[in-house]
Amino acid sequence: MTLLPDPVWPVIVLAAISLVDAVLCIKPVRFIAQCFEDVKWPKSRWWMMAPIKFAAAAGLILGIWIPGLAALTTVCLVAYFVVAITMHIRARDFGRNLFVNAIGMLVLCVATGVYCFLV
Repeated sequence: MTLLPDPVWPVIVLAAISLVDAVLCIKPVRFIAQCFEDVKWPKSRWWMMAPIKFAAAAGLILGIWIPGLAALTTVCLVAYFVVAITMHIRARDFGRNLFVNAIGMLVLCVATGVYCFLV
């Protein structure tokens, strides 16, 4: 296991995706708002999604230079998407948001973790 990502590019790609996702969550665009509604995420808590995703992007980028931070952030993103998948299953939301977004992002996060920190 390495404490700094090697190679770095998958971490940068994951950070860019997290950053775009965060921007889209500031005032949730229609498809994100619909996803939140579908999993019954309380509207009073929607505000917290953008800061979480901005923090993930920051942790990944800073983790290029701070040992262990990108690895920890990647593990946290894996946990986030496991929870997201659980929420989709619990809400019986078996559409695009589960299979393309949540599972796709989980696979990307796991692949980044394995490729950059374990191989």
